[in-house]
Amino acid sequence: MKDSVDKTKKEPSYIQLYEQLKKDIVKGNYRYGARLPSKRLISEETGVSVITAEHAYSILCDEGYAEARSRRGYFAVYRETDFLSVGEVSSYGKSVQSNHHTPENTFPFSVLAKTMRRIITEERENIMIKSPNRGCTELREAISTYLARANGMSVLPEQIIIGSGAEYLYTLIVQLLGRENVFGTENPSYDKIKRVYGACGVECRQLRMGSDGIVTEDLKSTDATVLHVTPFNSFPSNVTASASKKKEYLLWAKERGGYIVEDNFDSELTVSSKAEDTLFSLDPDGSVIYVNTFSKTLAPSMRVGYMVLPRRLLEEFDAKIGFYSCTVPVFEQYTIAELINSGDFERHINRVRRERRKNRSKTKS
Repeated sequence: MKDSVDKTKKEPSYIQLYEQLKKDIVKGNYRYGARLPSKRLISEETGVSVITAEHAYSILCDEGYAEARSRRGYFAVYRETDFLSVGEVSSYGKSVQSNHHTPENTFPFSVLAKTMRRIITEERENIMIKSPNRGCTELREAISTYLARANGMSVLPEQIIIGSGAEYLYTLIVQLLGRENVFGTENPSYDKIKRVYGACGVECRQLRMGSDGIVTEDLKSTDATVLHVTPFNSFPSNVTASASKKKEYLLWAKERGGYIVEDNFDSELTVSSKAEDTLFSLDPDGSVIYVNTFSKTLAPSMRVGYMVLPRRLLEEFDAKIGFYSCTVPVFEQYTIAELINSGDFERHINRVRRERRKNRSKTKS
């Protein structure tokens, strides 16, 4: 047992233990089926209470890294082979993953309520102050660090714009890039995408989907200058773009001086062992506008989304639409920021992934 706890850190002792044990399990220091150190041993060697060690283990069990066995202790149950490869599709138009919000991936109400109470107690009158136009600094900073951890995206908080859901952000994108642009959308795609663009007075071109993304022939022949794509688990086709298709999208934008709107609404709930490379991470200062929301990962009623702009568009954003007020209440922004910073958001995502792995195993057996 080499784990240690630094009680001078702001991070709680049980979280430090959880992170260290998880790292050891994932690295293979404790192989599948191996017995983990007892709560009493951890307590003696790290100086924390047995209850603290038990709390760390309960999180590991919730997330599928460990399993408690009656009167025997805790055992590692993580196997990399339990994870699907992203984009594993049984046949065109079918996938083991669902695009609908189900009880399986509903965020725990008790955790949400506890966080909301804490925000009210600690922030008090601050939740009544008008939000900065791009969104609260606290939330934009939390999203910035989360994207770096989860997706390898290095973005500054000032590149992040908070808005009330993806549909609202689509309208901002049209105003930023200009209605004279023709938008290319996936066919089939989520119906509201082209409806929102149409309501903004934009011409749309529907581009056929193949097994790994938009068909190359359609991509080359279209007169579109903005491409709206969902590289991971596109709805309703459930197609995930291959690495070569992503490069093709980026080359398309570069050759015609266009832009790509990367709609990443379902990416967090993959059960892959490695997060898919986002188009934005492959071209961070270029032509990609990244869009995501918390409606699926937290709750459908949580109408909070964000977009990440390439740095070269920031000045233009300020000049054209930077005066728009943020449409998300400060209270909700502080709540989501706290869920991310506390680790509750990512722990929930890992629980959902664990349930999906279990369901897949049951289906196969």
